[in-house]
Amino acid sequence: MDKKELRKAIREKKRAMSAEEIEQKSQALTEAFLRSAAYQSAKTIYGYLPYNQEVRTVPMLEQALRDGKRVAVPKCYGDEMRFIYMVDLSAVEKGYAGIPEPIADEPVADDESALVLMPGMAFDPQGHRIGYGGGFYDKFLAKEPDHPTLALCYDFQVLPHLETEEFDIPVDTVIWA
Repeated sequence: MDKKELRKAIREKKRAMSAEEIEQKSQALTEAFLRSAAYQSAKTIYGYLPYNQEVRTVPMLEQALRDGKRVAVPKCYGDEMRFIYMVDLSAVEKGYAGIPEPIADEPVADDESALVLMPGMAFDPQGHRIGYGGGFYDKFLAKEPDHPTLALCYDFQVLPHLETEEFDIPVDTVIWA
């Protein structure tokens, strides 16, 4: 199955999920994420705001703020993505492809050791990832390669092995439920 077919198959499985199923799996993923060593050691979280049937990340990011961590989420400027620090996760509007983004353009996040949460369509246990096709995270991590990375996904998004390309940057940790 090529990337296009795989994205389509995963998209169909995500669309078939009930709102209750998304919430239950997101709650389990929130608990696992907050217990993870990556979260515990991070001073800053570069998260993302969920779109469509993605894992509900807002409770994780709100907890990070309560835990005294800095939180930033991405905003796209053409084909470039920057992370913007946020204290109010509701101060967003629809941005690139209808994905929620911060209304503000600053402050631009500047913690090169921040834990980056990686969205994606499919993953394998070795951390290989197939994203949505825009290449935003691969470009960002090519410029800032020292970030630890973590992906949260549903169990059907984890495949035994993914064929990836040389510019695809693997994820350090994949957590699924």
